[in-house]
Amino acid sequence: MRWIIKLDEGLAWVSKVCGWVACIAMILMAANVFYDVLTRYVFNDVSIAMQEMEWHLYSVVFLLGIPYALRTDSHVRVDVFYTNWSQKRKAWVNLIGALIFVVPFAYLIGFYGYSFAQDAYQMGEGSGDPGGLPHRWIIKAVIPFSAVFMATAGLNMATYALRVMAGDKEYEGEHSAGGLA
Repeated sequence: MRWIIKLDEGLAWVSKVCGWVACIAMILMAANVFYDVLTRYVFNDVSIAMQEMEWHLYSVVFLLGIPYALRTDSHVRVDVFYTNWSQKRKAWVNLIGALIFVVPFAYLIGFYGYSFAQDAYQMGEGSGDPGGLPHRWIIKAVIPFSAVFMATAGLNMATYALRVMAGDKEYEGEHSAGGLA
């Protein structure tokens, strides 16, 4: 049981780091949007690269926010039945869901995302707009990169479920605690 606790805590740490990176990307994106609006309406100047950087940063927020959302149990789920179930029944649902849906889905994203990013790198893909960002493969590489973290978060869901099934009561409140603590 001790190895499951250590594994669970290590996987949780990885998801928390993803949450921190997503949070920093969100702050940078807000600053980028502020800069973009200021230069457009005050100085009547437009930067295509800064506009493209907005959606690059948004992609990082979204893709690295998923593992954190899975870790904190903040993902979208239909809770009509789930809310009233016992902790062990919830743990079974989460264990099966993680192993049958989350991890295989993350594998598919990583598998196809890797070739997607690799093709962009080999073609030297960049922005189609003059003044845009030159290396589009960088943001496309975040897709398979984030798939690894989604799979890690899925495994974290499974290890947490195993801990609940084993009766590790002190951990139950910590898993669904919000924030980046």
